[in-house]
Amino acid sequence: MEKRPLGKAGFDIAPLVFGGNVFGWTIDEKTSFDVLDAFVDHGFDAIDTADVYSAWAPGNKGGESETIIGNWLKARPAVRDKVVIFTKVGSDLGTPGSKGLSERWILKAVEDSLRRLGVERIDLYFSHWPDPETPYAETLGAYDKLLKAGKVRAVGASNLDAGQLGEALAVARAEGLPAYRVLQPEYNLYDRTSYDGALRDLCIAEGLGVVTYFSLASGFLSAKYRTKADLAQSPRGEGVEKYLTPRGMKILDALEAVAAGRGASPAEIALAWLIARPGVTAPIASATRVSHVESFARAAALKLSGEDIALLDAASA
Repeated sequence: MEKRPLGKAGFDIAPLVFGGNVFGWTIDEKTSFDVLDAFVDHGFDAIDTADVYSAWAPGNKGGESETIIGNWLKARPAVRDKVVIFTKVGSDLGTPGSKGLSERWILKAVEDSLRRLGVERIDLYFSHWPDPETPYAETLGAYDKLLKAGKVRAVGASNLDAGQLGEALAVARAEGLPAYRVLQPEYNLYDRTSYDGALRDLCIAEGLGVVTYFSLASGFLSAKYRTKADLAQSPRGEGVEKYLTPRGMKILDALEAVAAGRGASPAEIALAWLIARPGVTAPIASATRVSHVESFARAAALKLSGEDIALLDAASA
C-alpha cells in the first residue's frame, strides 16, 4: 500500500488511520482485536486514540481504548514494529487536575498512557484541545523532555485554529522548542469551514502532516441517515441530526452519483475525496466490523477523477 510522509514527524503512514474511539464503547475487546487484525492485514499501520477514550460510555472512566490497544499489542508482539500509535493528552478525565496542557499534567498523563498501551514510546503525542491557561512554551517544554527521554517520537495538536497553531509554531522557533509536526482537525465533505482557508494554507506552508477526524461526519457520509427516523440505527445517530439539511442531502446525492459510477459505496468516495485532498495526509475512520476495514482498503485504492472531485466540491461548497 502507498505510504505518505506524515509531515515532518519522521515516519510514513498508509493513507488512512484507524480511529480508536470505538474501543470499549461500541465494540468490545474481542471485536476490537478482530478489526485491528484486519486493519494490519490490509496494509494499514496507524492507530489513533486518546487518554479520554471512551469515558463517555456508561461505566467507563477513560483509558479503555488505550488499554484494549495495549492488550492487542501484548497478544501480538510482532505487530508493534508494524504500527504507529497516536494518542492524546488534555481532555478532562474527571478528577481534579487531570486535564489541560501543563507540564505537571503532561508528564503524569504520558506515563499513564504508556502503561495502558504497554509501549516504551508513543509514536505521535497530541495536545487534544487548546489550553488557554497554559503558555505554549510550558507545553512545548514538557514535550521537549519527553522527546529527549525517548518516551515520545513526535508531537502534534488537535483542534487548533490558524491563529493558535501559528502562535505555537512561532513560540517553538523563538525558544528553540519542539514544534507541532501534525495537526488533527475536524474535516469532511460537510464540515469544511474550520480547516479550509487559513488553517489549511498554514499546514501546507509549514509542511505539517494532517490527519482528519469525523472524516465521515459521524457516519452521515455513509448515506445511511437521510431522515430523523434513521438516527436510531446507531449509538452515534444522535450526532448526525445536524447534517440533515438541504446541503447535507445535496452532498449525499453527489456521493451516491460518484459511487454509482465507481462501483463503490458513498463512504468510500467520501474517504477517497479526503485522501486526494491537498493538505490532508490521511483521514481517520473508525470500524466496528471487519467489513468496514475491507471498505477502507477499497477507499484507499480509489482514484477519483477531476470530474468526480469537482462534483463533490460543488455539492459541499
